[in-house]
Amino acid sequence: MGFLSNLFGIKSVDFKELMQNGAVIVDVRTPAEYNSGHIKGSINMPLQSLNNTMNKLKKDKPVITCCASGMRSGSAKAILKSNGFSQVENGGGWTSLRSKI
Repeated sequence: MGFLSNLFGIKSVDFKELMQNGAVIVDVRTPAEYNSGHIKGSINMPLQSLNNTMNKLKKDKPVITCCASGMRSGSAKAILKSNGFSQVENGGGWTSLRSKI
């Protein structure tokens, strides 16, 4: 893992296994970005409104965050973890995450 991977909290995670365990994919890009393409079944919760929308998620279910590059999803992971979500993984960019699930 390189410096950027460590910086953004992206580690070797079995995303397929998380999905089999009921993980929810939260795409934190803007609605316009999300509408231009996203992972089927993902939920769009833009980062800027995550504090107001996270109550729609279950704290006991795994959550995978994604965005365009991995920066916003890293921030989203930190926000969710600090609000009591125990199983949160930064999936990074949605296009690369899509190929891992």
